Amino acid sequence: MMLLAIAFGITGLAHFCADFLGPYFGTTYEWAKEYSLNSKFFWLIVISTTIGIGLSFTKVRQIEAFGASKVASSFLYILVASIGLHMNVTAIFNNPGLFLVGAIWMLVHASIMLVVAKLIKAPLFYMAVGSQANVGGAASAPVVASAFHPSLAPVGVLLAVLGYGVGTYMAYICGLMMQAVAP
Repeated sequence: MMLLAIAFGITGLAHFCADFLGPYFGTTYEWAKEYSLNSKFFWLIVISTTIGIGLSFTKVRQIEAFGASKVASSFLYILVASIGLHMNVTAIFNNPGLFLVGAIWMLVHASIMLVVAKLIKAPLFYMAVGSQANVGGAASAPVVASAFHPSLAPVGVLLAVLGYGVGTYMAYICGLMMQAVAP
């Protein structure tokens, strides 16, 4: 019950704040629309991520006693299933240029991972799971971690969740940078 109270409490608070902040920025600051600050969805994601990261530094992180990992694993399976249901493999042929951009992106990603792994002398496990957490997220990082040892699946989940936390903010910044260089 405590687990549900925390989850729904955070979600409710994020929705409440997003419903206020989106329209506020949209009507008060004209420039805010250019940076998506008028979007309720933007504020919902940023607020819930920030609260989640903030609570991880408090005693709330001890909700594992209430079965947080089991609930998270259940939602992980739902996430994987929903991703699979919405996938259209033939859409790759509609815009092959995007496929090329993705291939270049993966080449840069693999190069950075190999160089950093070599510099810090990281084991293959951390490189493989870290890479999959960056690329595939929480849906596939535990699978890669389990390939090394079944008890390492939670490490994959943790790396993916950390990636989501950092990625929420970095994706927004990346979008702003791409918007700045777009013609």
